[in-house]
Amino acid sequence: MDFRIFTEPQQGADYNTLLRVATTAEDLGFDAFFRSDHYLRMGAGDGLPGPTDAWITLAGLARETSRIRLGTLMTAGTFRWPGVLAIQVAQVDAMSGGRVELGLGAAWFEAEHTAYGIPFPDRRIDRFEEQLAIVTGLWETEAGSTFDFDGVHYQLKDSPALPKPVQDRIPVLVGGTGPKRLPALAARYATEFNLPFASVEDTRAQIGRVRAACAAAGRADGGMVYSNALVACVGRDDAEVARRAAALGREVAELKANGLAGSPAEVVDTIGRYAETGSSRFYFQFPELPDLDHLDQMELIASQVVSQLNR
Repeated sequence: MDFRIFTEPQQGADYNTLLRVATTAEDLGFDAFFRSDHYLRMGAGDGLPGPTDAWITLAGLARETSRIRLGTLMTAGTFRWPGVLAIQVAQVDAMSGGRVELGLGAAWFEAEHTAYGIPFPDRRIDRFEEQLAIVTGLWETEAGSTFDFDGVHYQLKDSPALPKPVQDRIPVLVGGTGPKRLPALAARYATEFNLPFASVEDTRAQIGRVRAACAAAGRADGGMVYSNALVACVGRDDAEVARRAAALGREVAELKANGLAGSPAEVVDTIGRYAETGSSRFYFQFPELPDLDHLDQMELIASQVVSQLNR
């Protein structure tokens, strides 16, 4: 198993806050720091100081961290041309010394597109398939060769397919609950399949679909990592759990049913149930970062959850 920190900066967090979270995660031994790729707050609140860009943030963190892996859940396919995204991610990979991972999705939040003048096209899943083909194709093209792509939505001609990532293969994450297209795309392009905020039962069902898609594609299932992203709400006692749930505007019972919530012992038990489905990587999601309480929670998770599961 490995354990990662996942933040939602569009809810209100500047770069310095994200830097503090990332360096604390690194110091505490977490495997990775991931962030969302959104430009508009969801739910109540003003979202101050405003959004930060995912790949600009990760470029900064690449130079200010040394060990922890860095990535997105998920980069919005509507925000960047796939050729440009391939350049950006490869550059940040070089800046980090080969620690970058790309979670890529089709995008779903129409309001943020309207707010910032970004087109929100129909049939985004078709575009998403072409984006995966282009990004991975550019990286996999041998140096000195060129890359062409003639799709419905994107066309590339005589691309030098540069720069190359530092890693032999940048891990690519695909995720979601779609029963057909997503498993098939993951089997073709992904190294990891992520289940966002899914129950144990839904996780088991979707992992089964992805495994079936891998088999149909002639791909060994052992090459796919399965992961869950779940809201973190961990406390030393019931009062601390309740306080942290209230800060999220959530109910403790609901978080325990659909997240990594409760005492450390309860969270260890919850992770065990997910692990039985085949999931081996867990993203502790911190949707709100209004103060430094999340740093204390991260220390608690590292010392009393992760340490126990890693014995």
